[in-house]
Amino acid sequence: MKKPYFGWLLGLMLLQAAPAWAQQTTSATTFSNPLLPSGADPWSIYHEGYYYYTHTTGRNITLWKTTSLSQLKTAPHKVVWTPPATGPNSRDIWAPELHRINNKWYLYYAADAGTNQTHRLWVLENSSADPLEGTWIDKGQVRDITNKWAIDGSVFENNGQLYFVWSGWEGDENGRQDIYLARLKNPWTVDGPRLKVSTPVYSWERNGDLNNPQDPPHVDVNEGPEVLRHGNKLVLIYSASGCWTDFYALGMLTASADSDLLQPGSWAKSSVPVFQQDPAAKVYAPGHNSFFKSPDGTQDWILYHANDEPGQGCGRFRSPRAQPFTWNPDGTPNFGKPIPPGQLLARPSGE
Repeated sequence: MKKPYFGWLLGLMLLQAAPAWAQQTTSATTFSNPLLPSGADPWSIYHEGYYYYTHTTGRNITLWKTTSLSQLKTAPHKVVWTPPATGPNSRDIWAPELHRINNKWYLYYAADAGTNQTHRLWVLENSSADPLEGTWIDKGQVRDITNKWAIDGSVFENNGQLYFVWSGWEGDENGRQDIYLARLKNPWTVDGPRLKVSTPVYSWERNGDLNNPQDPPHVDVNEGPEVLRHGNKLVLIYSASGCWTDFYALGMLTASADSDLLQPGSWAKSSVPVFQQDPAAKVYAPGHNSFFKSPDGTQDWILYHANDEPGQGCGRFRSPRAQPFTWNPDGTPNFGKPIPPGQLLARPSGE
């Protein structure tokens, strides 16, 4: 359960301080985090020489376009979709993701009708070559037969089959978020039943006390699933514990790319987090990540949000950061520790 995005207006004002369509030209070889003053649930995709980036604004879907993600502060950006004034997808626009499928663009996002219990997943389609142009067509809700509470939808392809993965409730009451997986018939239609591939079982996944009389006293959380392929291994990285705690962290599931992904035994869960807070580096609650490669394709990078101070929770203080990662001998990612804000990093290779 993500908390409301208080202070979005201040965050939007900070972002609009950058020139709207100015592409940075610099010979600098370094950059530092954060990439923007504010922005949760960062996502990017690379297509034909450009990175397209988005994050949660809470009130619309905004896309950035740049050749250099490290220079995101000066990248052009544009509101490409504004929700209807009322209805089931009119409020709390969370965690948008942009995907390129069958030569069309798709924007997946979570939204509700004004109450957390009504949160569901939705998708838009655009046939333009540039997702900042053209018309976004509402393809409706992406739902399995249960039609339960759902957020953080993502898609991936494996062996010619398209899959949808998300965070949801098993029933109709708040208290625990699990990770679910299902096949897709097309980019907007779930094909068959959902499989629960992860539920919070370890202590580091179950930090979630709440102090709001309108909420349950405690929520266990698995959310923000993202699938990364390396060799013949699929790696599903997800966010664990409540984002309102400093203990928000990344967990990992792995499966063979040749396995039946909808069989429960296909996925193995790591018993320890793979990326977590580092108070010494002043990085708290790192999570809800995505991945990208450097422009020349030689480096792997993780893109995530985090806070600079303890107790900042799920609001406007979260900012997007990027850092390179390597691979362990067993084919799993090694993210290391979060890099302190302000520390200089070499720009992605090929920028």
